[in-house]
Amino acid sequence: KKNKFLILSLISLVIISFVDIKLTYVALENSFSQILSMLIIVPPIFLLIGLFDVWIPRETVIKLMGEKSGIRGMLLAFFLGAFSAGPTIAAFPIALMMLKKGAKYSNVIFFLMVWSSLKIPIVFYQITTLGFQLSMIINVTMLVIFIISALLTERLFSKDEKNLFLEKADQYS
Repeated sequence: KKNKFLILSLISLVIISFVDIKLTYVALENSFSQILSMLIIVPPIFLLIGLFDVWIPRETVIKLMGEKSGIRGMLLAFFLGAFSAGPTIAAFPIALMMLKKGAKYSNVIFFLMVWSSLKIPIVFYQITTLGFQLSMIINVTMLVIFIISALLTERLFSKDEKNLFLEKADQYS
C-alpha cells in the first residue's frame, strides 16, 4: 500500500521499454540523477535536524517561537526562512522539529512560506532580473500575504486539528 507509486512506476517503465527502449534509458538516467542529487541534499538536512533536536532545548523554542512569542516569534521565523539554504523540501523536517519542540503553528507556517519564496538569494535574483522596484512590490506583497495567511491558519485550525497534523507528520518521519 505504501509503495503504490513505486510499483506503478516500475510497471510503466516495463511497458515503455517494450514501446521505446531509448525512452526507458532516459527515464532510468533521470531517476538515477534525481536519486544522486537527493543523496547529496538529504544527509546534511538530517544532520542539521539532529543537531537542532539535541542542542536547542524545548524551553528555548517555546520561549522564542511558542504561543506567547508574539512578534519576536514571527521575526525569528522570517530570519530562519530568509537566510536558509537548500530546497523547500528541506524545510519540512525542520518545521516538524519546530512543532515538536513547541513552536507556535503560525510561526512554523510563516517559516515555510518565507523559506519557499523569500530567501535572500531568490530576492537578489529577482532584483537583478526584474529591477528593484518591481521586486520590492512583489516581495512586500508576498510578505503581507504570508503574515495574514499564517495568522489566519493559526485561528482557523483548532488545537485538535493541529495535533492531528503533528500526529500524521510523525507517521512519515
